[in-house]
Amino acid sequence: MERLDNKLGMLNALPIFFVLMLSFLAPLIVVAAFSVMPQKVFSLFNAPDFSAYMTIVEQGYWRSLVWSLGMAFASTAVLFILCWPLAFAMAKVFGRFTLILTIAVVVSLFVSENIRLFGWILTLMKGGLIEGHLRALFGTEMDGVLYNVPVIVFGLVYVYFPFMLFPLAQGISMVPDDARQAATDLGASRWRILWEIDLPLAAPGIVVGSLLSFVLAAGALAESKLLGGQVVIVMADEVETAFTYGQDWPLGSALSMVLIAIIGTLAIFGVSKVDLDRIMGRKR
Repeated sequence: MERLDNKLGMLNALPIFFVLMLSFLAPLIVVAAFSVMPQKVFSLFNAPDFSAYMTIVEQGYWRSLVWSLGMAFASTAVLFILCWPLAFAMAKVFGRFTLILTIAVVVSLFVSENIRLFGWILTLMKGGLIEGHLRALFGTEMDGVLYNVPVIVFGLVYVYFPFMLFPLAQGISMVPDDARQAATDLGASRWRILWEIDLPLAAPGIVVGSLLSFVLAAGALAESKLLGGQVVIVMADEVETAFTYGQDWPLGSALSMVLIAIIGTLAIFGVSKVDLDRIMGRKR
């Protein structure tokens, strides 16, 4: 019976398998092939040429990679710190109010990311909403806070807030209330309960939320362009420039493959540590 279920499961999975092959794996193979193509030659039928990867090292493209990964790590850490109390309240405290809060957060996703970022530009720029109100109320002026690294990280935190919040709330909801109550009865402090019960048992949600936030932030482009004014050049910007203005497809593909390889390795490592059956409710 179990073998029959496995065969039926494989057959049912074949359509989505072919869809993933066509929509994900095939383009990835093409990009990988272009990354070893001679420069300025738009043909896949050539001997492999790894000069594009050498260019990444020689011309300092690794700096953009460091900026992208560094700001992604920073925004993920800030998101975790900000989302943990709210996610805990959604999972354990708010009750029915959680639905209202969830709708409020999800509604923000209905508005384009660029429009929301332009709203922050109008708010934070010199002479913008905040500075205008301060000048009208107190007669003080404030320099604009745009075009620096902290405001780029702020943009990443703002845009990807839901992608950390909801997996975190799901992970916290899997922590048994009985375990927390038992620890309290035995005299454990709140910090000890947090470190020895909440964080370990909510680890699947933490890993999923962190991966989603990090992967999206590492490939983000709009935040550095709009809020940062390209004060730093991120990897996604280098890829766009190589493919468009530079018309250097091998370099753009090589940059993409380096970013994909690093993020993919981290994602696979993280997913391997997650019990997906438990998250989906198939195992107690």
